[in-house]
Amino acid sequence: METQIMKWALIVTSAGLIGSAMAGSALADTTITVATVNNPDMVTLQKMAGTFEKANPGVHVNFVTLPENELRQKITTDIASGGGQYDVITVSNYETPIWAKNDWLRPMSDLPAAYNVDDLEPTVRKGLSVDGTLYALPFYAESSMTYYRKDLFKKAGLDMPERPTWSQIEEYAAKLTDASNGTYGICLRGLPGWGQNMALFGTMVNGFGGRWFDQDWNAQLTTPAWKNAAETYKTLVTKYGPPGVTSNGFTESETMFSNGQCAMWVDSTVAASYVSDPKVSNVADSVGFAQAPYQKTTNGTNWLYAWALAVPKSAAHPDAAQNFVSWATSEAYIQQVADEKGWLGVPPGTRKSTYESADYQQVAPFSSFVQKAIETADTSNPTADPVPYTGIQFISIPQFQAIGTRVGQLLAGIASGQMSVDQGLEQAQQFTTRIMERSGYTK
Repeated sequence: METQIMKWALIVTSAGLIGSAMAGSALADTTITVATVNNPDMVTLQKMAGTFEKANPGVHVNFVTLPENELRQKITTDIASGGGQYDVITVSNYETPIWAKNDWLRPMSDLPAAYNVDDLEPTVRKGLSVDGTLYALPFYAESSMTYYRKDLFKKAGLDMPERPTWSQIEEYAAKLTDASNGTYGICLRGLPGWGQNMALFGTMVNGFGGRWFDQDWNAQLTTPAWKNAAETYKTLVTKYGPPGVTSNGFTESETMFSNGQCAMWVDSTVAASYVSDPKVSNVADSVGFAQAPYQKTTNGTNWLYAWALAVPKSAAHPDAAQNFVSWATSEAYIQQVADEKGWLGVPPGTRKSTYESADYQQVAPFSSFVQKAIETADTSNPTADPVPYTGIQFISIPQFQAIGTRVGQLLAGIASGQMSVDQGLEQAQQFTTRIMERSGYTK
């Protein structure tokens, strides 16, 4: 008990130390509004916010929690217009560099030594920076990896390599699909969206040796690499996956794998703690882990994504907001979550110290796979051939949201049999070409 009290005192003290030094009188009855997504880690943050408020008397935290698509729309409108509705916004490594260059975000400078910036995972830190300056601080980060059922592989006499090829994945899926007991060989995202099916499919294209654009920004969506990736994806989801795949995003796939309905699943590393937790996963004792599949190259085969917290230039209370962001992304916050919810409940992927923790390693057999995936995700070299862009499962240009959304819809059409691979990719090529011409990238 004494040790626990000392830990709690340290956390509360750290909450007061992390962030900008602020005069108490200036912060009396200050309410900061935080716009965030409705996922489990953010729900935990809301429950923990009382610690921050205790350490910062007079500062209150109001959360506006929204579904991901609605959140993006609302904060984009607010920040672009300078509305000042939110003091803290939840952004990703896609928006952060773009918005920073638009001068919409406050730089995360003057962070205290206690924050320990050097502890942040280098690839994550780089993705949230412009010219070496951080414009958002990572709350949690993820890459992608392969989950599989060790018991089913053993029964079928199969061995999963540390990094399988997509051809091997297809071979395994064929052998592991068992309609008699409702087991599908593989579950993959099919829900259309640049952050849903295209997150997975973008890495597939990279692994097959493809790219979105050549060096002159000419669209490459009808090349053999794209066609081979699309044919493989279609085979996997239609022959060896569950029905209604176009309704299945990350959450639906995670549920099916945890229920024991999928022999394999390629998706976000953030799910590792969930599928390994016997309280919520029926297959926790039999989950195996491998790196994300590749085919011709490993460049860009595991994605990199971070949910981060940023302070808009239009924030009404920028100092209090940055103080909150610093606390919520600190080592002290991670320790608090570990103490209250256990190490499997901590926000993953952001700090080296999390993966160096013996307590974390003890309950997280996947930790080395996740850290390797995050640290090897090279956004500057995402493809086998040279490209004019950065980013792995997305491209860091404003036009990608529209492009990725439309191509995701066409990919869903291919998966559902509404069109052939050739028809879908030809439409995707034409749409992408028009967008790039209108935006002045090509003539």
